[in-house]
Amino acid sequence: MSFHDEFDLLLRARYSILYIPTHEEERVEAAIAQCASQQGRRAVYIWDFVEGYQGNPNDAGFGKRNPLQALEFIEKLPASAAAVFILRDFHRFLDDISISRKLRNLAKLLKSQPKNLVLISPQVTIPEDLSEVLTVLEFPLPNEAEIRVEVERLLAATGQSLEKRALDDLVRSCQGLSTERIRRVLARAIAMHSELRPEDVDLILEEKRQTIRQTQILDFYPATENISDIGGLDNLKDWLLRRGNAFSDRARQYGLPHPRGLLLVGIQGTGKSLTAKAIAHHWHLPLLRLDVGRLFAGLVGESESRTRQMIQLAEALAPCVLWIDEIDKAFSGADGRGDAGTANRVFGTFITWLAEKTSPVFVVATANNIQSLPPEMLRKGRFDEIFFVGLPTQEERQEIFEVHLSRLRPHNLKQYDLERLAYETPDFSGAEIEQSLVEAMHLGFSQNRDFVTDDILEAASQMVPLARTAREQIQLLQEWAAAGKARLASRQGSLSNRIQQQLQKPE
Repeated sequence: MSFHDEFDLLLRARYSILYIPTHEEERVEAAIAQCASQQGRRAVYIWDFVEGYQGNPNDAGFGKRNPLQALEFIEKLPASAAAVFILRDFHRFLDDISISRKLRNLAKLLKSQPKNLVLISPQVTIPEDLSEVLTVLEFPLPNEAEIRVEVERLLAATGQSLEKRALDDLVRSCQGLSTERIRRVLARAIAMHSELRPEDVDLILEEKRQTIRQTQILDFYPATENISDIGGLDNLKDWLLRRGNAFSDRARQYGLPHPRGLLLVGIQGTGKSLTAKAIAHHWHLPLLRLDVGRLFAGLVGESESRTRQMIQLAEALAPCVLWIDEIDKAFSGADGRGDAGTANRVFGTFITWLAEKTSPVFVVATANNIQSLPPEMLRKGRFDEIFFVGLPTQEERQEIFEVHLSRLRPHNLKQYDLERLAYETPDFSGAEIEQSLVEAMHLGFSQNRDFVTDDILEAASQMVPLARTAREQIQLLQEWAAAGKARLASRQGSLSNRIQQQLQKPE
């Protein structure tokens, strides 16, 4: 149900006091005025603390710097006069006992009158004693159609036009921004080169970064990695490539639902985080990184509020990729012990959203310890697929060495014995291979020469891979994957055979 339809319904149902959390005062007031005019031409009165009531010359300035007087004004109008009263920033006065009591009295009185009180605030702050009389109504950010109207209006004002594809890209990139921010960033683009251009998408993305920084919950993460930067993981890469156009209009017309997400489970340093970045870059979607620790706050109810804010922001920026790194550490204690059930409520809100979301937010969650994850997280329907990312095989290690050396020494790649390097580094993860190359570079640099294959082998011989220091934990994880509880990200070799080989290795 749209905001217009829901607000219209609540007016007709005589919901006395509505609470609308939004930063878009101008836009929500225009929407309220439109609904009021369609319901028997209801009068609209707007009040704020500095100017008092505005719009009606007879009442201009009434209630200035006096919120209680602003509420008393409602009673002065005839009982039969249909009206909507908009009070800006009124959340700041709700803790006052006189304001709270007056609102509860008005809630009873207005049930029998065609009057509605609307509180507009940039945030939800409702005292316990008013929770039964206030009804919170969400006001969504502008949708694609509204953004298109705004962009086309600016194009007409500058006397220019854009190709349909460029216009679609511009409109899509503006999703998740308020109307005011859209106008501001497009005006900035016009001021720079006197017209709107397809490359102005970069300016819009920068505006989104600014919006996200202000929330301090999500990070707008730059994604420059390509799928070709991932060594091995052929099954996973094939799965991703098949879904490259899954967010397009053509996919919707075909009947495909939006992809939901992936859970990548595996050993540390095997490329799970790199995969999340590569997905966003390959699909040309913004990458949002969630630090789950930021969801938890000290005040009662604030953690749940932050979780809802995170979900609303991610959906507003859709289509996008939401990357949650090491989700096992975030929700390993979601049993409600020691925190008055806050972790459990946050977890419940999150997994319910995972199961029921219809917005094109592709969630990529990574985990190192599957034992720590609540069983509800692994239920079908939360993610499209669960992939196990294990230690690379010899063939995959050779590919990983090639990827890194192609970036570090593209002109001298042939001088490195990739096959020998892969053979001499059993049990090394991708991160450990990269670190051995860094150490080899230090060896060569300290001797005023380029590093060679022997330097890499010398560096690798000094390293103790995680597969040996955390042998039992990794063994349990591999056995879990071998039991068929996750899809294998790598194609080469049999996982069960590789586990048996590792079990037979001496300590």
